[in-house]
Order: sequence, then C-alpha cells, then structure tokens
Amino acid sequence: MKFSDVTMVRIYLTETAKLLKKLLAKLHDEEKVRGVTVFRGISGFGRSGVVHSSTLLDLSLDLPVVIEFFDEPAKVKRILAHLKDILPPGHVVSWPARVNED
Repeated sequence: MKFSDVTMVRIYLTETAKLLKKLLAKLHDEEKVRGVTVFRGISGFGRSGVVHSSTLLDLSLDLPVVIEFFDEPAKVKRILAHLKDILPPGHVVSWPARVNED
C-alpha cells in the first residue's frame, strides 16, 4: 500500500462563533483541500471554562463544533497562515499524518 504525508488540522469553535460557513467556503471553494469533516459536539469547554452542552430540557444553539481537514503539509501551512487572522488563539491543533493513496 502506498502512503503520502499530510497534515491534519482540527479547529475548535462553538456554533455561535459564526465562522463555520466562512471556513467551509474558504476550505472548499478557495483552497480546495483534500477533505473536510465537521463534528457537532454534545458538550465541551475551552480556556474560558464555560461549559457548552445540550440537555433534554433545552435545545442549545451554542454547542461545540470541530472542523477537521487535511492536505499536503506545505498547503496546510499556507492555509493556516491565512486563517490566523480570523481564528481565535488556541483553537487550532495540527499534526503530521499519512494517507493511503491506493
């Protein structure tokens, strides 16, 4: 099996951050990354310590959202340089990975 090197990126936000549509448009339409997945969490908290969660009694519209994408390391580095102005500090995690090509 043949593999190639990629960089995985996770961006942690909440639904009220209103960046989801903007990020997806940029990653899909402009940057044309190899793959993007958006996960909607049921509970989470960040640096502020504020817990964002959903219960049976309320329909929260401020749930955690994780945007995950991957592509060639050089391309990801360029994309992250462009995104640094719109993403809050401490919300992006990245790591090297390998993807199967055949």
